[in-house]
Amino acid sequence: MQYLCLIYQDEAAAAERPKAELDRLYAEYADFSANLKKSGRLVGLNRLQPTRTAATVRVRDGNIVATDGPYAETKEQLGGYYLIEARDLNEAIQTAAGCPSARFGSVEVRPIWQMQV
Repeated sequence: MQYLCLIYQDEAAAAERPKAELDRLYAEYADFSANLKKSGRLVGLNRLQPTRTAATVRVRDGNIVATDGPYAETKEQLGGYYLIEARDLNEAIQTAAGCPSARFGSVEVRPIWQMQV
């Protein structure tokens, strides 16, 4: 079964990290990603641009309304994701716990509802 691991963290705090700390964090992410790939559990991953580059789209009464940024003000913002294969939710949770951002942010684990197109 596939699970989407949504990575949330405080963008402002991340921007204030010293370069050496960021370099270590990026190395941890590279190792985490390589281990997922080697295990055959990695389906996909991407890092997202900052929320200031986002837009939220709604259609109300046939009118398109687009606003800058994310749809809600929160302390943590969605920064990226991993799409993984896991036997069950417990295995997906254990996998997500290895994500570096789980130590200072959060990782939401959600099963994919696979659609037939």
